Amino acid sequence: MTPAERLRELAIRHAAFTWLDRQRAAGKETFTQEDTTGLQLAGETIRLMPTQQGIWKPGQLAAAPAVRTVYRPDGADRPYDDAVGTDGFYRYKMRGDDPNHFENRALREAMIERLPLIWWLGVQGGGYSALYPIFLVGEERPDLQFVVDIDAVPQPDIVWPSVELELDPSYRQQLTKIRLHQRPFRAAVLRAYKTSCAVCSFRHSDLLDAAHIHEDSTGGRPVITNGLTLCKMHHAAYDRQILGITPDYEVRINSDVLAEVDGPMLRHGIQEFHGQQLMVLPERRTQRPDRLLLDQRYQAFLTAG
Repeated sequence: MTPAERLRELAIRHAAFTWLDRQRAAGKETFTQEDTTGLQLAGETIRLMPTQQGIWKPGQLAAAPAVRTVYRPDGADRPYDDAVGTDGFYRYKMRGDDPNHFENRALREAMIERLPLIWWLGVQGGGYSALYPIFLVGEERPDLQFVVDIDAVPQPDIVWPSVELELDPSYRQQLTKIRLHQRPFRAAVLRAYKTSCAVCSFRHSDLLDAAHIHEDSTGGRPVITNGLTLCKMHHAAYDRQILGITPDYEVRINSDVLAEVDGPMLRHGIQEFHGQQLMVLPERRTQRPDRLLLDQRYQAFLTAG
């Protein structure tokens, strides 16, 4: 690949990332093939998502700009589960058993040229979430797989535990798995709650989180029924046992906080929700919060209060 060709590849990829940034800033977290078809990027008409295959290389590019992993429900084989090596990096399987298949060569070109890619991750309920930019940092031909680095991907919705734990390789593996699941989990939960805080119905997506009921750090599953869309303030209050949610979807506020006297933010933003039903719930009952998980979390809230 000549320097001019590489610059063209980079320009198209960065235009794709800018387009995705704008879509996500407007509240769109889930994408379909139709959404990503016929885009005008850096002077080119291009599609960003494959139709059937996992590796995608448009005809006008020399290297693949995207890979895809379909959603698998709990209990089904998941191509990306348990695919983290002891080095903390993910693996992405090659197409078929021929390392020189043209799609594998297209991924190899992206690796050699250090070109960023999009990883489309299947979302519960349909569609795909975009993880970007990712980089291919190695190839393991005997195992027919590429080594994937996702550390460049911004994850503003996650509060990470203490950094010294990363010295433990097993912890790094766990952390990497959590990181990969966060983007599709967020997309599925925000869609179910119509991009609104369950407690107060606030709708600015950049100030909304997909909160776990059973926390992911202790084994909580990245599924809609283990999630709540919460604004930053109510998410923090939920995590710090200031705010609890009963199995009947009713908000409770810590008694000590209820007794505090402060400004309007405390009164209107926290205290006045005590005893109120959640303002937003998924329309589909099968997507509503798991009552057993809510009860377990609520019991912890009562113990803390």
